[in-house]
Amino acid sequence: MLIKKPDDVRSSEITPESVYRNRREFLRAAGFASVVSAAGLGASGCAEAEVRAASQLGPYDTDEEQTPYEAVTGYNNFYEFGTNKDEPARYAHTLRPRPWTVQVDGLVRDPKTWDLDDLLAGFTMEDRVYRMRCVEGWSMVIPWYGFAMADLVNKLEPLPSARYVRMETLVDEEQMPGQRRGFFGYTLDWPYVEGLRMDEARNPLTFMALGVYGREGPNQNGAPIRLVVPWKYGFKGVKSIVRISFVGDEPLNTWQQENSREYGFYANVNPDVDHPRWSQAREERIGELFSRDTLMFNGYAEHVAHMYEGMDLRQFY
Repeated sequence: MLIKKPDDVRSSEITPESVYRNRREFLRAAGFASVVSAAGLGASGCAEAEVRAASQLGPYDTDEEQTPYEAVTGYNNFYEFGTNKDEPARYAHTLRPRPWTVQVDGLVRDPKTWDLDDLLAGFTMEDRVYRMRCVEGWSMVIPWYGFAMADLVNKLEPLPSARYVRMETLVDEEQMPGQRRGFFGYTLDWPYVEGLRMDEARNPLTFMALGVYGREGPNQNGAPIRLVVPWKYGFKGVKSIVRISFVGDEPLNTWQQENSREYGFYANVNPDVDHPRWSQAREERIGELFSRDTLMFNGYAEHVAHMYEGMDLRQFY
């Protein structure tokens, strides 16, 4: 793993103390301090994590100010650990990210169950700084740690007839208390399922994340492996993946099954298509006082718009 140790970090990579402390004070005022405590993150741990972000921007990175570690790890959507944003940080300590296996099946040359560490062997790890937008209208800028999904697809060798990739999460009520019926007052039909078209899975932006801020974990961010698709709404980012299936037909994803009027398969960020219960034209960036305009494809149109040429994006939402 390409993780920098404290004595390897150049001074140019370190967030100025005044900036770091101002961020922390703002988040405390916004109510994040209790979340940090619940997640078991002390001040030194947050400071150490914050300096691990990539020092140089890559071709797909945003240069926008990154969301502080406390918010990235303390304000999450992960219904397997609760429906409130602070609950995943409180309850995800029950997840055991090792040992971990991933079943690979469907239209693939060699269906098998992989030990995760064997599956990851040979990949080059990197940091990708992506802006991420949630369907409820809030967003973050997160330095994800992991590798390109295209590398994983190539390693697994899907058959030419595979047109989609279907992924699902772990089902284990002991490790994921939010899967217990009625435990948090609302639950989904598990496992959580998501999917991509094959060209979307191979797009250079699509990312398999193992953690944030230059290291693996924490659990509440989808450990030990999750999907990141930065031009789509956050619910596409299936977490704690245990199965990857290559299929010929479009898979039915969890939120589409839950409420197809409000959630479609594609989930592309589009300010011109409102959610039935709220506008998607503006977003609230976590840590900022004022809202901002939502960008088409979340600002990544130059990399992804060609995949949807000729499609009615109001119909395929």
